[in-house]
Amino acid sequence: MNQPLYTRDILRLAVSIPHEGRLPDAHGSAEIRSQTCGSRVVADVRISSDQKIEQLGVEVNACALGQASTAIVAGQAVGRSSTEIKAAREHLQDFLEGRQESPGTWRDIDLLATARDYPGRHAAILLPYDAILEALAIASQADGAS
Repeated sequence: MNQPLYTRDILRLAVSIPHEGRLPDAHGSAEIRSQTCGSRVVADVRISSDQKIEQLGVEVNACALGQASTAIVAGQAVGRSSTEIKAAREHLQDFLEGRQESPGTWRDIDLLATARDYPGRHAAILLPYDAILEALAIASQADGAS
């Protein structure tokens, strides 16, 4: 734990979240709260006919790590499927829990390495992934029902 948890790069990401704001015509929306810290992420998605994210909107009320993680996944999510988002989430979780050597290949995701030694922060980091995945599941169900 010799690195500071909130680095300048984490703080930079936390204030530059892409796709911030709700989508009024979303195909699926989900709000997820962390039981451990109270952080909250709302994700709205519009999906294409091949079930990939066409548009994304996020609303975040979280610590700087949760906001930075949201910035990372929001910057990568458009054009991706739930399978791809889930794989990235699982890889990141495995890294945070010491089962992977790197957090993944997405831009800036390596900046979350400072949180590896802080298990109490892991839920906030994974929260935006969970919200997007839940919104995708809802959108897919709605798409299948129509």
